[in-house]
Amino acid sequence: MPNSKKWRPVQLPEALLVLLIMLAIMGLGVIKFGLSPQTPVILVIALIILWTRIRGAHWDDIHGGIIDGIKTGIIPIFIFLLIGALISVWIAAGIIPSMMVFGFHLISAQWFVPSVFLVCAIIGTSIGSAFTIISTIGIALFGIGTTMGINPALIAGAIISGAIFGDKTSPLSDSTNLAAAIAEVDLFDHIRNLMWSTIPAFVVSLALYAVLGAGAATQSHLGKIQTTLTVLNSNFTISWWAALPLVVMFACALLKVPAIATLLMNIGLAIVMIFIEQPHIALTKIATMIETGFVAKTGNAGVDALLSRGGISAMMSTVSLILLTLSLGGLLMKFNLIQTAMVPLTKRLKGAGATVTAAILAGIGVNIFVGEQYLSVILPGKAFKTTFNQRGLANLALSRVLEDGGTVINYLIPWGVAGAFAANTLGVSTLAYLPFCFFSLLSPVFSIISGFTGWGLKHRPANEAADLD
Repeated sequence: MPNSKKWRPVQLPEALLVLLIMLAIMGLGVIKFGLSPQTPVILVIALIILWTRIRGAHWDDIHGGIIDGIKTGIIPIFIFLLIGALISVWIAAGIIPSMMVFGFHLISAQWFVPSVFLVCAIIGTSIGSAFTIISTIGIALFGIGTTMGINPALIAGAIISGAIFGDKTSPLSDSTNLAAAIAEVDLFDHIRNLMWSTIPAFVVSLALYAVLGAGAATQSHLGKIQTTLTVLNSNFTISWWAALPLVVMFACALLKVPAIATLLMNIGLAIVMIFIEQPHIALTKIATMIETGFVAKTGNAGVDALLSRGGISAMMSTVSLILLTLSLGGLLMKFNLIQTAMVPLTKRLKGAGATVTAAILAGIGVNIFVGEQYLSVILPGKAFKTTFNQRGLANLALSRVLEDGGTVINYLIPWGVAGAFAANTLGVSTLAYLPFCFFSLLSPVFSIISGFTGWGLKHRPANEAADLD
C-alpha cells in the first residue's frame, strides 16, 4: 500500500474503470492500429502514474511499484539474452541446419503439422521449458514447414501449442511447480490432475492440426525441399554430432540444472563446435555473432531469411516489453487495482462451475492487464484459495485452474512476456498464430466444462469442507 496520508483506498468502480481504459488503449493500439505493444504500454503507464499522482501518491511509491515489478523479471530477462546468443551459435555450428536436414528426411510432409505438435510436446515434457523448445527445435521445424509452403501461422501455432503442453505437464517446469506451490499440493498429484483438461485439449488440438495440415504441402512446394537441402549441405556442417547439444540439454533437465547454467553450457559447447568445424574463424566474428546474431549468406534468399537469426540485440525488443509490462504490473499491484477488482468477485460466487469459471477468467484477465505469466498464477491463486475451500473444492482443483487460465494464456497476449518472445523468435505475430494455438485456446474451455459437469473436479472430504464453511 502507498505510504501517503492523502491516498484513499481504491473502490471497485474506480478500479474497473481504470482497468477498462487500460485494456481499450492496449487493445486498440495493437489490434486496431497495428502498433508494437511497447507504445500502448508506455501510454498506459503514463496514465497510471498521472492517476496515482492526482490521488496523492508519492513518487517514492510510484518508483517502488516499478522496482518491485521489475525485480520478478530479472532472471527471465537474463535467460532471454542467453537464448538470443544460443540461437546464433546453434545456427553457426550447424545444429539447427542439421535438425532441418534430418527433419526433412524423417517427417512426413502429409502429416507435418501434427508431427510438429507431437515432437514439441514430447521433447517439451522432457525439458520442461517452452521457451527453449520454441527457440531451438521450433526454429528448425519452422524452417522445414515454410520451405514446404505451409502457412507460417499454422506452423507457429503447432510449435507453440506443443511447447506449452510440454511445459505444462513436465515436473521440471517452473510454471507447473509454481502452480502446485501456490495451491499447496504435491507436484505429481497436480500433474496427474491436470490430465482431466490437458488430455482432451491435446487430442482435439492434434485432430485439428491433422485436418488443417492435410494437403498443406503441395507438390510444387515439395520441389523446393531438395533445393533447400542442397543449400544447407553446401553452407553448413551437417552431422549427427549436432545432436550433442540436445543430449546435454536433456541431461541438464534430468539433473535439474538451472536454466542459466544449462544455456551457458550449450553456448560454450556450440562455440567449441564452431572452432572444430572452422579452425581459422576469428574470435571477434563469434563475438559479433553472439551480440548481433547470425547472418546467413548462402545465396538462397529463402534460406538466408530463415537462418539469419539470434543475437543478444535481437532480444532487446522483447526485453524492453518485459521491462514495461513488469513495471505496469508493479504499479497495478502497488496501488491495489488488480486486488480491488478480484476480491469482490470471489465473494459473490456460488457453485463449483461459477467458481472455476471466475478463477479462469481472473487468470486470463491478469495476463491481459499485466502481461506476466507468473502473476497470472500467483494473484488468482491467492484470491481464490479461500473461495475454493468454501465451495468444497480441493486445492488440486485450484492448481489445475491456475494452469489452464494462467500459464497457457500468456502466449496469446501480444504484450505478454511469452507472447512477445514467441512472436519475436519465430517471426510470426501473436495475433497471426493465435487462432492456430489450439492447446492454449482449448485448455480453459475444458477446465470450465469440468467445473460445471464435475468431470475430474476434485472435492474436499465432506467434513473438511463443512469445517471451512
